[in-house]
Amino acid sequence: QVQLVESGGGLVQAGGSLRISCAASGRTFSTYDMGWFRQAPGKEREFVGSINWIGGTYYADSVKGRFTISIDNAKTTVYLQMNSLKPEDTAVYYCALQPGSMPLRIGVREYAYWGQGTQVTVSS
Repeated sequence: QVQLVESGGGLVQAGGSLRISCAASGRTFSTYDMGWFRQAPGKEREFVGSINWIGGTYYADSVKGRFTISIDNAKTTVYLQMNSLKPEDTAVYYCALQPGSMPLRIGVREYAYWGQGTQVTVSS
């Protein structure tokens, strides 16, 4: 089994920065995609970005140039660095893991393992 635990969420002013983390434990995989998603109240969960097992990243247009995904050397913690935050970035942010890797894995149903989420609130 896989456990994913997000942390680092909080309240930040518009234009500010925040870094959230996703710590993975349990079963390991030689190839994988790690995704970040977010869900605002009353809206569907949406793709934010992803990183694959060799460090390749892909971002939604809404965050491209502002958000950066990285992974630590031990390959156990994934980070989402969020800069130039906007009120519309307010949401619960989730990390997700899918064994194996494929291009453009952006759908919620494409990921098997999920964290519990962390709240990010951007005030105007």
